[in-house]
Amino acid sequence: MRLAPLVACCLALSAQTVPERRPLPLVQATPQPYEQIAFTRGPLEIARLHYGPALLRPFVYPVIGPGGHGLTRMGHPGDPHGHSHHNSIWISLSDVDGVDFWSDRGGGRIVHDRILRLEDGDTRAAAVTEASWRAADGRVLLRERRHTVVETLPAGEWLLILDVQLSGDATIGKGSFGPVGVRMAKSIGTHHGGGVIRGSEGGVNEAALFRKPARWMDYSGQTGPGVIEGVTLFDHPDNPRHPAPFHVREDGWMGAMVALDAPVRIAPDRPLSLRYAVYVHAGFPEPAALDRQWKRFAAAPLRPPFGPPTAAKDCRHGDFRRFTVPREFATQADCEAAVR
Repeated sequence: MRLAPLVACCLALSAQTVPERRPLPLVQATPQPYEQIAFTRGPLEIARLHYGPALLRPFVYPVIGPGGHGLTRMGHPGDPHGHSHHNSIWISLSDVDGVDFWSDRGGGRIVHDRILRLEDGDTRAAAVTEASWRAADGRVLLRERRHTVVETLPAGEWLLILDVQLSGDATIGKGSFGPVGVRMAKSIGTHHGGGVIRGSEGGVNEAALFRKPARWMDYSGQTGPGVIEGVTLFDHPDNPRHPAPFHVREDGWMGAMVALDAPVRIAPDRPLSLRYAVYVHAGFPEPAALDRQWKRFAAAPLRPPFGPPTAAKDCRHGDFRRFTVPREFATQADCEAAVR
């Protein structure tokens, strides 16, 4: 039996089946069991989006700081039942046509409908989702499209961007809580852990900052022995009534409000677009450093330019959804037509 042709054939086949060595995206949004999406930076998870059918609203937990410690918590450390709706970082409102989506006993639910897109990249990953804001009787008051984006920064810091569009025919009532809340880890809260709250316009802690307008609000404190970290909640300049009044408490939470002094109308031809970010940082940055990060967030596009596709294969297997240049494509055929 002549072995040389057989060996040559096997070697050729082996060469053909070696995996292609493509660069792997450093930041990924990976689906997990039980309706969750893990955001990872290299091998480490830094955040997780929860959106299961048993939940009253989606939320992001955990939120991991540069030192590997959790910066947020589920529930109030002194009142876990009464504040069970304080789910780390979340979006909701306490008055939409009189329906309470904020508390766990208000009757409103934000029900996840579908994942439209998951994106990985060298510095950012994203999940694009749709949801329905439903009253207790099943009525849909609002439709939501949300971008949940993780963008990495140097030295283990990162940005969580929440970009939400609400469409329908409804009114956000005057004085409504929300739309964004952040429940800090117990060790960061001013009362329980000795943390410090600071606002962009000056002032320190609850008495000086409660419901005062600000471009950003920072909550920093101890996350481990000798470790100081924190989060800064950014209000985008395109949001209605920017700079937002911030509801802050020394017991460890903060949130930006959109309808403190007057109702906000959402009409069928006028959806409401809202954009916030949480800057996850090390140490106790100077206000000037926080201002620089806020300005960067305020100026950046939600989806950085990507594209155009250069070949029909770039459009296949759902990849047509990635492109923003020359435009966003509705279908694979639309993407392929642009290539031709």
